[in-house]
Amino acid sequence: VQLVESGGGLVQPGGSLRLSCAASGNIFRIWTMGWYRQAPGQQRELVAVISSDGNTNYADSAKGRFTISRDNAKNTVYLQMNSLKPEDTAVYYCNADATEYGDSWSEDYWGQGTQVTVSS
Repeated sequence: VQLVESGGGLVQPGGSLRLSCAASGNIFRIWTMGWYRQAPGQQRELVAVISSDGNTNYADSAKGRFTISRDNAKNTVYLQMNSLKPEDTAVYYCNADATEYGDSWSEDYWGQGTQVTVSS
C-alpha cells in the first residue's frame, strides 16, 4: 500500500490549506486513516484520525480549526486546515491502517510527508 500526500506549502498566518492523501496498491480495506505532524526537534504527534465509518478524533490543537474527511471510494483522506498559526508549521504525514487482499491482518502505512509552513 502506498500513500501519497499533496497540498502542503507556504501560507500566511490565518490562512488555509487542504491536504490530500491518496492510497493505492493491493488494498482490500482501509480501516482508520489519519494525519500526524512533526516539527523540527519534536516528536511526531497526532493531528486527526477518521474511522472507516466516519468517526473522527482530533488533537486539542486542531479542534475547531481543522477538519478531517475521507472518500472511501477513492481511498483518499483530506485535512482542511483553517486559521493556521505559525506553530502549525511541520511536516504532515498521512497514515493508514489497511488490509491487503489475501491477508487476514492489517498493517500501518505512512506517506512520505508534506511540508506546511505558516509564516508572514
